[in-house]
Amino acid sequence: MRAVVFERYGEPAEVRDVVDPAPAEHGVVVRVEATGLCRSDWHGWMGHDPDITLPHVPGHELAGVIEAVGARVTAWHPDDRVTVPFVCACGSCPACAAGDQQVCERQTQPGFTHWGSFAQYVALDHAEVNLIAVPPELSFATAASLGCRFATAFRAVVAQGRVAPGEWVAVHGCGGVGLSAVMIAAASGARVVAVDVAPAALDLARKFGAAECVDASGAADPAQAVRELTGGGAHVSLDALGSPATCAASVNGLRRRGRHVQVGLLPSPTGATPVPMARVIGLELELLGSHGMAAHAYPAMLELVRAGVLRPDLLVTSTITLDATPSALAAMGSAPGPGVTVIEPWG
Repeated sequence: MRAVVFERYGEPAEVRDVVDPAPAEHGVVVRVEATGLCRSDWHGWMGHDPDITLPHVPGHELAGVIEAVGARVTAWHPDDRVTVPFVCACGSCPACAAGDQQVCERQTQPGFTHWGSFAQYVALDHAEVNLIAVPPELSFATAASLGCRFATAFRAVVAQGRVAPGEWVAVHGCGGVGLSAVMIAAASGARVVAVDVAPAALDLARKFGAAECVDASGAADPAQAVRELTGGGAHVSLDALGSPATCAASVNGLRRRGRHVQVGLLPSPTGATPVPMARVIGLELELLGSHGMAAHAYPAMLELVRAGVLRPDLLVTSTITLDATPSALAAMGSAPGPGVTVIEPWG
């Protein structure tokens, strides 16, 4: 099969022929019809993820058709249309038994713990715990955009952030995750303040329901701008980008007893990100992490997609081929572009 491969961190990847994967006895192999290009893939390419072993094929947001099934798989069959969360759970650890598959103790992640979906085929573990049927009316490109960014934003806003109608929600960073969060929070009845440095990203945020926008490149203090626009601070604030500056701005923009949700990864040479803990204590703030969403939680989100309440298809602003992926992957660090880029490898 053809796949995007890199052999050294931060150096150009290339498209080349590699060996086809085989399914584990509890897994499947999926023929990739669409796969998202995510900033997490860039983090992996830069060497920020300890699970990656070189050489490596990235890619973790995917949708496609089952090509082969393992001997122990009975619920899924070849030609089934499927997608999958980026966290593939084991189904048997204490976290999985509690329904918290998104923090499985023995999780695997395509594109990180093993070769991913920037390829013709990808192997997925524990199929009967992790696969999600893609409705026939949902395109593969839209389904692929759900697996990391949209599902992560859905759980971050609804389950972790516990958003309520009428609350103010601040979203720091309006890439794929952030725009998804804007759309989901607005559909939940919240008033959204979108914060970004890119005018194109803020334009999309307005399109997807943001009531207010803050240009962080021109604001001396984005957190102060959020507090002023919301009459004292956001009830819920998400760092959807992942940087010390956006994390601090998210916390500093909260009102008393507000809820900060950290979604974006926070790589740092020292392994630590400063957080304004005096404000956390003084205002009794909550600090929450959000790490994807388990497969069993997808039906509620998919029903809103089917009903047209949520429109993840509108987030897909660019479609590229596999051959264009190496350069697009490298650009994610400095010029990711607005919205979601989807790779349709064989288009």
